[in-house]
Amino acid sequence: MAQGRERDEGYHSAGGASLSVRWVQGFPKQNVHFVNNNTICYPCGNYVIFINIETKNKTVLQCSNGIVGVVATNIPYEVVAFSDRKLKPLIYIYSFPGLTRRTKLKGNILLDYTLLSFSYCGTYLASYSSLPEFELALWNWESNIILCKKSQPGIDVNQMSFNPMNWRQLCLSSPSAVSVWTIERSNQEHHFRARSVKLPLEDGSFFNETDVVFPQSLPKDLIYGPVLPLSAIAGLVGEEAETFRPKDDLYPLLHPTMHCWTPTSDLYIGCEEGHLLMINGDTLKVTVLNKIEEESPLGRRNFISPVTLVYQKEGVLASGIDGFVYSFIIKDGSYMIKDFLEIERPVEHMTFSPNYTMLLIQTDKGSVYIYTFGEEPTLNKVLDACDGKFQAVDFITPGTQHFMTLTHSGEICVWWLEDCSCVSKIYLNTPATVLACCPSSLSAAVGTEGGSVYFISVYDKESPQVVDKAFLSESSVQHVTYDQRGIFLLVGTSEGRVFIICASSSRSFRIIGFTEVAKDILQISTVSLSETDIVEVMVLSSLPEAGRSRLEMFTLPTLLPQVSTIFADERGRLKDEIIHKYLYELEHTLSSAVLDFQSKQIYGFCSQVPYICSYLLPKEEHMGIYILKPYKKVQSRQYGPGMLYLSSHGLWLITIAKCGILCIRDVYTLETFARCRSHSHQGHGIQSMRISMDGQNILVNGRDDGTLVYLKWKYVQYSKQKASIDSSQDELVPTDVKKEIPWIQQKSQEAIKKEVNLFSKKRKEIKEGIKSLSKTILNMMEENDKLENIAKLDQQEFGLDLEELERLHDESQEEVAKMIKDVEMHNLAKSYLAELIKEECWNSMAVKGRALKCFHIPCVVENFPMKARTVEELKELERVLQQKKIEAECLKLRKEIVEAQSGVILVKKRHEEDDEEEEEEDKTVKCSNLPNYLLGSLSTDFGVDTSLLSSQLQLHSREEKINQIILLKDIIYKVKTAFNNEFDAAYKQKEFEITRVKERNVRIREIIVDLELEEAVWQPEFEDCEKPERTLVVQDEEITAHKHVMPWHKAREELIVNRETERWLLIQGANTRLRALMDMMGGVLEVKKEDILRMVIPQPAFMAKPDAVWTEEERKQFKDYEKKVKELNEERDKYRKSLEAELKKLQNSIQESTQAFDEHLKRLFERRVKAELVTNQEELKISNLAFSLLLDEELSSREKFLNNYLTRKQLEKSQTSEAVRKSREDLDVYKEHYDNLLAEDKVMDRSFKKEFSEIPGHQVDILYKLFKRRPRISKQKTHSETTSAVPFGELPGSGKLSKDAFAQLMKAMDELDNISNMPEGLNPLVWNHFCMTRRAKVENEQKVKQKAADLLEMATFLRKRVEEEEKVQQEIERVFHELILLQEEKVRFQLNLTIQILLKQGQVELENFQLVLEYSDAILINRNIIEDLNSVIRTQGQKKIASMMETKDVHKRILQIEWEHKKMEMEREDLNQKAWDIQMLFFSRDRQKYLNEPNYEALISIQIGIMEQTIAVLDKTHKKNVENCKKLLKKLGKFSNQKDIANYTLSCNLREELVAVSERKDICNAMGSKLTCEKIVKERYENMMQQQKLTHISKQQAEQISILQTEVERLRMKTFPALVQM
Repeated sequence: MAQGRERDEGYHSAGGASLSVRWVQGFPKQNVHFVNNNTICYPCGNYVIFINIETKNKTVLQCSNGIVGVVATNIPYEVVAFSDRKLKPLIYIYSFPGLTRRTKLKGNILLDYTLLSFSYCGTYLASYSSLPEFELALWNWESNIILCKKSQPGIDVNQMSFNPMNWRQLCLSSPSAVSVWTIERSNQEHHFRARSVKLPLEDGSFFNETDVVFPQSLPKDLIYGPVLPLSAIAGLVGEEAETFRPKDDLYPLLHPTMHCWTPTSDLYIGCEEGHLLMINGDTLKVTVLNKIEEESPLGRRNFISPVTLVYQKEGVLASGIDGFVYSFIIKDGSYMIKDFLEIERPVEHMTFSPNYTMLLIQTDKGSVYIYTFGEEPTLNKVLDACDGKFQAVDFITPGTQHFMTLTHSGEICVWWLEDCSCVSKIYLNTPATVLACCPSSLSAAVGTEGGSVYFISVYDKESPQVVDKAFLSESSVQHVTYDQRGIFLLVGTSEGRVFIICASSSRSFRIIGFTEVAKDILQISTVSLSETDIVEVMVLSSLPEAGRSRLEMFTLPTLLPQVSTIFADERGRLKDEIIHKYLYELEHTLSSAVLDFQSKQIYGFCSQVPYICSYLLPKEEHMGIYILKPYKKVQSRQYGPGMLYLSSHGLWLITIAKCGILCIRDVYTLETFARCRSHSHQGHGIQSMRISMDGQNILVNGRDDGTLVYLKWKYVQYSKQKASIDSSQDELVPTDVKKEIPWIQQKSQEAIKKEVNLFSKKRKEIKEGIKSLSKTILNMMEENDKLENIAKLDQQEFGLDLEELERLHDESQEEVAKMIKDVEMHNLAKSYLAELIKEECWNSMAVKGRALKCFHIPCVVENFPMKARTVEELKELERVLQQKKIEAECLKLRKEIVEAQSGVILVKKRHEEDDEEEEEEDKTVKCSNLPNYLLGSLSTDFGVDTSLLSSQLQLHSREEKINQIILLKDIIYKVKTAFNNEFDAAYKQKEFEITRVKERNVRIREIIVDLELEEAVWQPEFEDCEKPERTLVVQDEEITAHKHVMPWHKAREELIVNRETERWLLIQGANTRLRALMDMMGGVLEVKKEDILRMVIPQPAFMAKPDAVWTEEERKQFKDYEKKVKELNEERDKYRKSLEAELKKLQNSIQESTQAFDEHLKRLFERRVKAELVTNQEELKISNLAFSLLLDEELSSREKFLNNYLTRKQLEKSQTSEAVRKSREDLDVYKEHYDNLLAEDKVMDRSFKKEFSEIPGHQVDILYKLFKRRPRISKQKTHSETTSAVPFGELPGSGKLSKDAFAQLMKAMDELDNISNMPEGLNPLVWNHFCMTRRAKVENEQKVKQKAADLLEMATFLRKRVEEEEKVQQEIERVFHELILLQEEKVRFQLNLTIQILLKQGQVELENFQLVLEYSDAILINRNIIEDLNSVIRTQGQKKIASMMETKDVHKRILQIEWEHKKMEMEREDLNQKAWDIQMLFFSRDRQKYLNEPNYEALISIQIGIMEQTIAVLDKTHKKNVENCKKLLKKLGKFSNQKDIANYTLSCNLREELVAVSERKDICNAMGSKLTCEKIVKERYENMMQQQKLTHISKQQAEQISILQTEVERLRMKTFPALVQM
């Protein structure tokens, strides 16, 4: 076993004594790594443990700053890197096997590193930190610098690895994502470039994700406006909009567990769902490998998902949670699973050795197996882990060879102290808590959570056995302590009992007894010296309520096992006065306390302050609690709660604390003389410590780090002995299946039985006496019940135990009070809830909801429940109304200004035209109010003013829509108010009708009673729906429970009733007049008309006799009697008929009035339906406006997002441009250096002969050949088997390999420079100069090669930066295009309004069913516009027809004139010909006329007269034409005035259009002047191109027309005869 190296605080010496770490025992909680082919390492607590696989020797490396974080190894350089876990942690790199620190890496991480990974080639180290940085960093660990780093907030990674074939690729995986990072290098600059892998869904299928930023597949909604992305609908404008997805679009993806690289730079990913993925390292294309099912032993196992993956040739090795290792044979996109190896525990980690001859397998428990490949594969267990961390540890007496450990699961191990090899094991199969070894015998005691103590015999270290078991109590055992001589075993339980057990096995570990102390026992300390016959015991307990600590001390004599019956009672409790039990308290809390060997003072470790105090015990005996004061106080220089221990000789005080430092102090001075930091506060310090009896060996057990450290004094020479490595694993199998009873319960039962047997007679006598006494009391109570009230006694008088009765009565009263309080609170909660509901649904209503029902028909009319409008709503409504009024006034003033201007311009127009204009203006004013079909509702039918509402065709701005919504809500409120007023009137009418019916029913009931009819009187009443306020009032008859009446209240009511009855009887007895009236006249003095029906004429008394014995007088009396009876019957019939008529009249009047009310209510119901219709219409308009506002907000959000996205892209563009510029500059500078170096190389080559020009030419040629010669470097050939076993082969690009190759080249150059290779006859000085020149040339060539490789790498880096810049530029252009489209959509949405129109219901028959059913491109406009346009079209059409007719006539006249012109031309030619002929005759015409005419003068006079007449006619015609022209001029002037009016109208319209154009221009400028200008330029360019094209076409057509005209002229000339001049 190699000795551990001390680091910083590994040991501190004082006075020549020092502690050193001998070995460290712990099991891996993280992955185990190979350092070389024969050594593995893993972190454990403050240490990194190295294990040689062949020799099993361990080497320990201690971290100077506490617990070790993560570990990584670099096999080519044989270095180990690990991090600590302090604030701002560091990364340490140590070389192996020297374990010397190479470097220390310091970054900016605040809390902890979670992953470290070395590259397979080169000096690169990748680190990843979690919260809060989530930073990935790349280090050059030799240079101690960070090359590059990048953070990805919120992303936690659980595995990181370099590509073995390419150090520039790094894979990071987590349970939710996989990303591949590429390291790009340009000279000395490094950059990270991350790419995420798109994982498939849980079922292995792929999901086609849509672009969230620029979606291309959104549907086009032509009715409700543009459809925008979900991020715009959600109102997101920041970076979160780029990744936003609603819950419905989130689908569960596969969850990666592990990954591994392949020689082709691909990735294999194992998933929780059982899928195996293959990812291409360049394109990141994911392929789900298909599983080939076959019948195999796998069918009986449930293979869920691979926990770890390692690559091997033709597949991977994977492990699951079932303890099996599987071989995945992968071929052509599918894989087959075969069994490879079976392990007893689930496998958590696997890795191959560097030469791929061994496979390391790590289980979840921490055990490590090595599987060696070969002809006969072997599986060896390198590290056998215990079942959990060490719960307790102790030396086996005397503590120089063996020790024992205990885990929580009950696993007990015996270890060899020299090298910490496991000798044997035993399993208790029960949760264990504490362990202690007996100083006097080879036995140990183990306490469990079940309250038992197991006694283990370790006489045979290789096979320990459980020899006995004591079941003390049902509470867990917390402390097990032997005294120094091993006489007693003290067991402390959680319920505050300390059991004393005989430690001798010869007495079968007999339980002596127990004593009770405080429940929270912290420590049990004993003092047992050989010169005394007593054992002093001190128990430390805490009193957290009082903030104090309690010490309880008692004495146990050594002869106690023989006389235990005297010291304990029947239940096993030791008597305090016999064991001399004393109580002490301290005013502060202690975490530990021990008693010195002189029993004079106590040493305590304060829990809240870093002090160690000593307390002197009083010499005199005392009663009760004694308060101890500190006698001496020393700073512990340890933080956190600690523990104190005394050495076996009592001279050393050993302290441990949460800080993880162990201190050994002098017991007298309390000064520290030895100190060792074996653990750290990150692992919550030290849990326990044990020191051997000779004080030379110390075992320190960590609390949470699972590390056991063995410390020795440095000057002690320890001889190594060979120990047995046999590990016995016998399990303790319980044979007794009966339920065990704890010892304390057994003692209690025995004591109870003994007491029962002892006092059985006395108990019997007492029971009989109680029975006789109870009978006597019952008899007395029966006699008491028979006595009078005055002589009766109360029930309490018969109670023998009045205090018990009072207690029971108080308990019952408390229960009753509690029940009453619970009921009251329940009722209060119900009342509060009822008040809330009432306040919300009733009190807050300005108009309560109620209904009205008809009397005779099933018709119900409900009103509109309405809440009062808030102050804010009223203010907002007032603001809108004021704004509308101001707008109306402004519009009115504008019209007046326009009318005034038009009056000035048209002052010269005729009165008739002014009247026509006034009529048109009146029509315009009258038509300003919108009709109902365009208003969209029938609210005007309820008298609601809608003049302030804006037209639905003018709601373009957001403010107008909001104002319109406020006005529409006001209209709804007014409509409901109008209907509620009508409803209230009807409600009052019904109240009046019911009152009138009640009044009439009084008379009807009287008539029915008089007529003795059995008819029911119809009495209408209001129902609960008509008077809902009755629901809120509880009537007495609704309460079914009986009212609780107090006895005194009941007695008072009975007394009042008796008094009232007596008073009434007294009044009735004194009133003789009233009694006589009741007897004689039925209580009335006058007979009413209504009493006729009840009147009866009494029969004479003689009518009881037969008729034959009547006398005459009696017969007369009988006739008078019959006459009176007849008259009475007639009167009765008349009165009955009159009552029946009155009854019918009353019933008819009730029927008519109620039916009239029903008719009125039916009309009100129709009104209610119409009001609800109007309300729904207005609410529909509000919904449409609200939807348009929402869509407007979505458009604004989308525009803001695009602008923000554009800003980010422009910033990214500037960054990429700067990176390109910098990379190009660096490339140019580096290229210049490369060119210079290359030029130097060529210069060296050319100047070779000049340098050696002094020697002969043939020698120069020989030297030049040797100058060009280069040594051949023989590559190191590895063993063929090793080469074939390693799937990755030789790793390329290693910096170490390049350095080794250069060193080998220089070594070969040394061989070439040997004097033996010198040509004959050459001067040695020249040869030396030649060797130096050739070596410089070789070094320069190597530099040129290196520079060329770097230059190529920089060019590649520049090309990637340029590609990134182009990509960002494309994104920017795409954003610009999207903004243009969005602005067009926004303008189209603002102009394309959704309006509501009322259409008449009905049917229209069409002859030809040719309706257009698709209205996607339809536009809704006003009907008046269409009619006006149609009228204008008709007028213009008529004008066009007239113009066409005139044009036709003109064209016809032109043709005629042309023909006449041609005719006259021909005649002219003829006349010319004739004139030519005449000219040829030399005889004038006058002459001819003068000769031919006989009366030439008369002819001349006649011609003069004709000419005068012609002049007169022409003058008359001229005057007539002038008059016509004047009329035409007047008509044209009138027409000009009309045109002026039309022009003025057009100028007004033009002014409004100019205003609209300016507004549009401002809108366009606001939306983006640059984009608008670009659009205008583009349109102008298209117009210019079109104009140029049209010009070209017109030129071509003009040429064709000219050709056609020439051809027409030629053909026309053919149709006329040719007149050739003779």
